[in-house]
Amino acid sequence: MCTETAALGGRANECGSQGFVITCEHGGNRIPRAYRDLFHAHQAQLDTHRGFDAGALIMARALATALAAPLMASTVSRLLVDLNRSVGHPHLHSEATRNAPAETRQRILKHYYQPYRARAEHLVRQAIADHGQVIHLSSHSFTPELDGKVRYADIGLLYDPARPGEVELCARWKVALKACAPDLSVRRNYPYEGKGDGLTAWFRRRLPPDAYVGIELEINQEHIIRAGRYWTELRKMVVESLCGALESRCAGIST
Repeated sequence: MCTETAALGGRANECGSQGFVITCEHGGNRIPRAYRDLFHAHQAQLDTHRGFDAGALIMARALATALAAPLMASTVSRLLVDLNRSVGHPHLHSEATRNAPAETRQRILKHYYQPYRARAEHLVRQAIADHGQVIHLSSHSFTPELDGKVRYADIGLLYDPARPGEVELCARWKVALKACAPDLSVRRNYPYEGKGDGLTAWFRRRLPPDAYVGIELEINQEHIIRAGRYWTELRKMVVESLCGALESRCAGIST
């Protein structure tokens, strides 16, 4: 787990009415030494989407740099504990840790889950204190196919339809993405519902809509797998389209 503060650069925030926080809950597949014995039968899963979100951390870093925003990221595998799930959620612990002694699971929460949530909350509340509003972007990626079903999207923007600021920003971002890359399929609340259990939903229960805007960015891993210049250009396009959406939001331009 780490916190990074991006240096000013690129197209930094030109809109002074809100701050930004970038997070990446599934940035790596590391298992701390103390818990490696739990994963003898699960090593193969660590290198799959079950272990981490490929490409999500490098995307998060690009967003943080462009917006001069703090980045909160974890490189501990979601198979140890899923930082994007609430305590009590059936998928908080994986099959590797679910049957571990209660003391072990509580220790994992104490050392990894709780500090991550506390630090992310500190950054979000600090941004609100400094700017009056925060836009929290949580970076993820998704598999092209899951359980035999093909996902028909290149980029997903997840939000809560009951939060007007989230609806507006995602509408503007989708328009900007399509202008930058008309051949890409950009869908809202796909392949997951933005109002479902997660870090953004956790913040929504604590913060009012006028202070907190939470968006989960989901990128299809088929684009990340291509790597090289293509993946570099896709990240640039995501960042530039977001900056365009923010500029039109600040200017009050209709979508």
